[in-house]
Amino acid sequence: MAALFEAYITNAGKYAEGRPVGETLKFPTSAPEVEALLKRIGVDGVRYQEIFITSFDGDVLGLYDHLSEYENLDELNHLARLFSELSPGELETFEAVINKGDHTSSVADIINLVHNLDCYEFFPGVTEDETLGRIYIEDMEALKVTEDVLPYFDFEAYGRDVRLNEGGHFAPGGYVRRSGGDFQEAYHGIGDIPAEHRVFSFPRLSIPEQMAAYKGIIDGSSLEHERRASQKEQPER
Repeated sequence: MAALFEAYITNAGKYAEGRPVGETLKFPTSAPEVEALLKRIGVDGVRYQEIFITSFDGDVLGLYDHLSEYENLDELNHLARLFSELSPGELETFEAVINKGDHTSSVADIINLVHNLDCYEFFPGVTEDETLGRIYIEDMEALKVTEDVLPYFDFEAYGRDVRLNEGGHFAPGGYVRRSGGDFQEAYHGIGDIPAEHRVFSFPRLSIPEQMAAYKGIIDGSSLEHERRASQKEQPER
């Protein structure tokens, strides 16, 4: 399955220690791929357990403006799986709606938007009021204009009024508007993610690897204790 977007995953613990390490994860992904990546960047589930996302990239226009550094990998993968089921036209509609700013407050909000794209209508290539006005008059016959008046009709003013009245929006790819229907909240949280879309799992460590991880915790604690003790012993100036 082709990657739809990617995220640069960073080991939060090593980053805090001044030793940044990370790697790009492509979505959709799988649990073995996530385990292998976490192991490579040192997130072992013992000494290092936290990650954050440094950056996003991909072909879904506008998506990354609404994603944060602490997104859940299972939710991101679920979203990517939903994207993979969309037709090119549906993906264009999604990009137009997200450019409009509807339902973008969280990944959960965006997932629900994908489930409700039938609540929107998208007009590809329509990016200004005059063209919109002509579509409504000449193609949709939203207003009866006689042939003798048509050459003098102000399509731009009419298109602007239509856009404002229906809350439409010119996105980079075309014009989008709500087309009716009730927006259904199909996704309520991580518990709604299908098992086959869940991917986050710490690496399975061998016994020697577990011992090394726990030793790192002990050694790190000892160094921190020595550092604090040294600071207390320094004479006041």
